[in-house]
Amino acid sequence: MAHPHGALFGASVVAALASLSALPALADSAADQARAQQIVVERCSLCHGKEGEAASVVFPRLAGQHAEYVAKQLADFKSGKRKSETMKPQAAELTPAEMQALGVFFESKSVPAKKSRDAALLGVGLYIFSQGNPFSGLPACASCHGDNGHGTPQLPRLAGQHPRYIEDQLKQFNTRERTNDNAVMHTVAAKLTELEAHAVAEYIATLQ
Repeated sequence: MAHPHGALFGASVVAALASLSALPALADSAADQARAQQIVVERCSLCHGKEGEAASVVFPRLAGQHAEYVAKQLADFKSGKRKSETMKPQAAELTPAEMQALGVFFESKSVPAKKSRDAALLGVGLYIFSQGNPFSGLPACASCHGDNGHGTPQLPRLAGQHPRYIEDQLKQFNTRERTNDNAVMHTVAAKLTELEAHAVAEYIATLQ
């Protein structure tokens, strides 16, 4: 006759072994994040801040950005697919594992959304973001980036981003200076008026 607690004991042993087998992965993860933090302090923090908050409006906030998207952009900077005299040398020596670790590091951070007092401008931005402009054929930003601007692993999180940075990227898409991402953005940027681009950038900054 089997011991009444045999099955329970066996299950406990299996669970314990599974926990032990997970320890190397946890150790690797901790080591990756320690390395990522070291890289952030040594290279990234001057422009992007230690928490990805980017105090200067000309540099993107990386806090909360999708890990996969961050890693892809770093790889594109390294290969030259995305042009930047500043970022290319910064990414040149990074390994794919370090790029992914940096993505995970920044994705875990958060920064407060910006508050704006220009209700009229925000109204225009909200309309463009959520509805687009049917008169010019401009699609809604939310159709790709989500109602709250949180994006996907393939499409960037926009919520809380510096307005100046958003406007700069829209201009680069429009002039084809930036070509490493979805070509749809070339058409979108070309259809935006200066007012619409400014308004939607201001609105995006208020999203959390």
